[in-house]
Amino acid sequence: MAAALAVFVVYTALAGNGVAQLTPSTVAGHSGTVTLVGAVVGPLKGNSYERGGLRFHLADIGSATPARVLVDYHGSVPDLFKVGRHIVVNGTMRNGVFVAQRGSLVTKCPSKYAPAKSSKT
Repeated sequence: MAAALAVFVVYTALAGNGVAQLTPSTVAGHSGTVTLVGAVVGPLKGNSYERGGLRFHLADIGSATPARVLVDYHGSVPDLFKVGRHIVVNGTMRNGVFVAQRGSLVTKCPSKYAPAKSSKT
């Protein structure tokens, strides 16, 4: 049973939904729908429900690389969304701007990705 579960986990991780998961430094030149993962950097401009949408820059997480991508987003925005937050969003690159799919913005929970606290004091 454990072996079957392990195969399923590996399959879903590799096959997933068939969408490439990229970072701001690797998204340039890709066509089609991709998943973009990064850290929100300011400034935040606009409103996700207005015609112009919400616009912000996304940078690589934990990298000294200065690569940034401008994101244009429409749709609901999670409560935890803010500058500095790590997010995942689906969309396509158009003329140097990442045009996100409506409603695809998800924030990562920072506590899940932080190193475990030591019980030794």
